[in-house]
Amino acid sequence: MTPSSYGQVAVLMGGNSNEREISLQSGHAVLRALLELSIDAFAFDTKHESLTGLKKYDSAFICLHGKDGEDGKIQSILDAMGIRYTGSNAQASAYGMDKYKSKEIFLAANIPTPKFLLLNEKSNFRDVSKELDNPFFIKASNSGSSIGVYKVSTEEQFQHALHEAKKIDDIVFAEENISGRELTIPIIDNEVLPVIEIIPNSEFYNYEAKYIRDDTQFICPADIQKDLHEKINKIALASFKALGCSGWGRVDFLVDSMLNVYVIEINTIPGMTSHSLVPLSAKTHGISFNELVLRILQTAYVE
Repeated sequence: MTPSSYGQVAVLMGGNSNEREISLQSGHAVLRALLELSIDAFAFDTKHESLTGLKKYDSAFICLHGKDGEDGKIQSILDAMGIRYTGSNAQASAYGMDKYKSKEIFLAANIPTPKFLLLNEKSNFRDVSKELDNPFFIKASNSGSSIGVYKVSTEEQFQHALHEAKKIDDIVFAEENISGRELTIPIIDNEVLPVIEIIPNSEFYNYEAKYIRDDTQFICPADIQKDLHEKINKIALASFKALGCSGWGRVDFLVDSMLNVYVIEINTIPGMTSHSLVPLSAKTHGISFNELVLRILQTAYVE
């Protein structure tokens, strides 16, 4: 396709979620790349612009992270307008955003994921510890960038984490803590890119480790043996398919000392910032940032 064949492209960014700042960083990076590729692209901040203004665009490159972006809402609106867009459809996006629902789908599809429990007002630290061992995680189901994720090992931490996670989402669950290596693998148009190992210099790969600290190590390609690599690739594609994802995304894993692989979640609109992992993996694979952006845009035109 020639640059003009894409028509006018809206780069959707910002929005109203608790990941707004990261979304703006991703969006502006993508916008720069599209303009350098001579594509007629425009910034579109959904917080400040009416969504009816999208009608004049031919396609949308979605860089909205979190609620209203990754949860299927903007996808439904674009579908109604007949506008092509990057990433998964509305239903798959909603599944990917809802960590609890996605884990239920993984279980039904025999895809390994850490044990988990839905929490409510009757949940207590002792019972959850007995079921999942100690420590464990408490997570807000519909959030991203590790916002609303807490590692707990005491009653006091449990109560604090439950209270804070409830501020973010009504659905909160506890998840087993798997000790081991943290890995992630991008997928673009059903092609798996090199695996990245994440080694945070903090208790876990939290928001600060992702976007603020400079002491998190990223090993790409990850130093893993061939059979484990093949196993991870297979599980990544299976989990992507189980949620009905398409276009592009990123699958996060944990691998324990016995080489058991566990899917943590799928990011249907991964970050595209200077700290982001999809551009790092692509670069290792010989794909420049601009080429990566173009390949993602092209997935919006795959029927």
